[in-house]
Amino acid sequence: MINQLKKLTKSSLIAAVILFSTSITFAQNQKDSVHIDLKKAIEIGLSESPSMRIADRDIQIKQQYKKEQIVSLFPDVSLSGSYQYTILKQSMAMSMGGQDMNIKVGKDHNYSVGASLSLPLIVPSLWSSLKLSQMDIELAMENARSSKLELINQIKQAYYTYLVAQQAYDVLQQSYANTQASNELVNKQYQQGLVSSFEKLRSDVSLQNLRPDVTSAAKTANLAYMRLKIILGLDINEPVIFDGHLDDYENEVLNAKVPTLNDINLEENSSLKQLDMGIQQLQQSKKIIKGSSCPSLALSGSLMYNGMGDTGGSFNNFPYSVIGLGLSVPIVSWAGTSYKLKQADLNIENMQDQRVDIERNLRLGAQSYLNDMQQAIENLASDKETMLQAEEAYNIAKKQYEVGMNTWLDLNTTELMLTSTRLTYCQSLFNYLTAKASLDALVGQN
Repeated sequence: MINQLKKLTKSSLIAAVILFSTSITFAQNQKDSVHIDLKKAIEIGLSESPSMRIADRDIQIKQQYKKEQIVSLFPDVSLSGSYQYTILKQSMAMSMGGQDMNIKVGKDHNYSVGASLSLPLIVPSLWSSLKLSQMDIELAMENARSSKLELINQIKQAYYTYLVAQQAYDVLQQSYANTQASNELVNKQYQQGLVSSFEKLRSDVSLQNLRPDVTSAAKTANLAYMRLKIILGLDINEPVIFDGHLDDYENEVLNAKVPTLNDINLEENSSLKQLDMGIQQLQQSKKIIKGSSCPSLALSGSLMYNGMGDTGGSFNNFPYSVIGLGLSVPIVSWAGTSYKLKQADLNIENMQDQRVDIERNLRLGAQSYLNDMQQAIENLASDKETMLQAEEAYNIAKKQYEVGMNTWLDLNTTELMLTSTRLTYCQSLFNYLTAKASLDALVGQN
């Protein structure tokens, strides 16, 4: 029994040295670290996120495609040229005045240069395509906004997760410190013969059992810390301190007024806006279908310069130019156009039904977040009072144990209650903050 107590005491000293060394190293790292709060974290995440850069490039791609289509409205001018050298001239046989004659036709050198012009005057389908391209740009911008909202929500969730993990670690560290102080008191009383060896052994074992919880909480906080840096696009090894504490949000949560579902406006919800844009694109596609079956008018013209001549002789040049209008009137294609329009109408109806279904599910999700927020507010008020009572109970039990008015088991029970109420208090704060962040993303708020 005495050997076991010696081992436990030695382990306690080693653990205390390790915790002390860790705290010194952490304090040294803090001096060289960059401090980042939630607002700054969101700014860094938006600037360093690959998804945001991809979304911006998608917008640029759509804009360049629209410019490509606009160019098709301008005159199209092309140059052409050709040259031929006659190796063996063609011969013609004819009879003139009863005599047969063979005549060689052509020149040694033949060339042709010229320019042609084409300009669309009336092309309904092209005009509708330009409007559709503008809609594509707006849809790409809405996709970028959706990515931004989702990223902000991820950053908030990760930030709050880090805060609750860090505070849980602090609570367990405080619990370990309280248990260690109680253990030291038990050891002193044991040396004075005031407590039994069994009570001392129970105190040592309780201290030993608490260390894995502290170590696990430290690992959890470290993983949350690294995950937050990854989301922000920071290097894992970069020294960064994320400022803030869950307690900073206590007044905000306690004074918050949770809106009702009727107060929730989904007009800025990105999913619904993208569906609305999709419906508008389908309606614009109908115009393109109709435009492709309408007459089109185009202006065309050309200027050519031909020349021919023999080696050593003179060259003859023959310029000519033409200009004209081309009218194209589809006739048979109207039969297929009617079926294409019916298909477009059916697609529009499908998307409208999808929008109704998605809006219902979004309102259900919003109600769930509102319930979580309301429940967290109610729990927090109760958890705050319970935590204060547990702190008072622990202080009373500690003083009573020091004067011998209660047992170590009573002291340990109150300490466990204090730790539990502190963790529950942190969880209520975390539940409200995460639900609020999700609701903001759902309604389209940054």
